[in-house]
Amino acid sequence: QVQVVESGGGLVQPGGSLRLSCIASGSSATPIGMAWFRQAPGKQLERVAVLTSIGDILYEESVKGRFTISRDNAKNTVYLQMSSLKPEDTAVYYCRLTYRGFPHAPDYWGQGTQVTVSS
Repeated sequence: QVQVVESGGGLVQPGGSLRLSCIASGSSATPIGMAWFRQAPGKQLERVAVLTSIGDILYEESVKGRFTISRDNAKNTVYLQMSSLKPEDTAVYYCRLTYRGFPHAPDYWGQGTQVTVSS
């Protein structure tokens, strides 16, 4: 069973930066998909960034140029570098890892890490 743990959230002032980490344990396989989502109070879950095993990357429009998703396979870790943070980036951020599987590719989610952007 894969376990996913996020870390790195916290309180930061507008314009600041944070780096979120997502560490997977329980599997030596490389995920075929790695994604960060976020959910602000009273809002729906929103996909922020996606990275596939072949290197394709997608960003939600509002974070383009400010957020960067990356991975370190040796450390089984996915990162989300967030810069020029805005109050509207405040949310709980979740990591989702997708692995190869049949008949469907299983997803594993972390418990989330709170990011608060406020002065």
